[in-house]
Amino acid sequence: MNLKKYNVDSFNLDHRAVKAPYVRLASRKNGVKGDVVSKFDIRVTQPNVEFMETGAIHALEHIVAETLRDVMDGVIDFSPMGCRTGFYLTLWGEISEENVASAMLTVFQKVVDWKGEVPAANEIQCGNFRDLDLERARFFAEKWIKGINEKGFSPF
Repeated sequence: MNLKKYNVDSFNLDHRAVKAPYVRLASRKNGVKGDVVSKFDIRVTQPNVEFMETGAIHALEHIVAETLRDVMDGVIDFSPMGCRTGFYLTLWGEISEENVASAMLTVFQKVVDWKGEVPAANEIQCGNFRDLDLERARFFAEKWIKGINEKGFSPF
């Protein structure tokens, strides 16, 4: 099959070849002033096999976005993939996959251990506060931790 190449890095990834869970450097961009931005693919579920429900991915995003900045410097953004199989983590600088995986192990464990309400779970601070599922977020965080501990963080 001869597939068209796209401007979007993830569209050029053979999703059949990767084995979730993993951490993968998706791209690294150098700015005109010398700044470096690194974007990582934090894959939680196997593409085209399993996906996270919107409430689970939304709750994971809220908790991780809030706690990740306590664990890592240089966080620009942590956002869900539209396919609902993982997240993109964007950071300033040249960070290794190993460092990202280590930080994500810590942060996903915080999700598993989370007590109380999901951060910003109200109509003032969230545009869809009713669609948050903490129990399923815990399930997928624990699944990612277990998978990474068993196989390592390698995408293939």
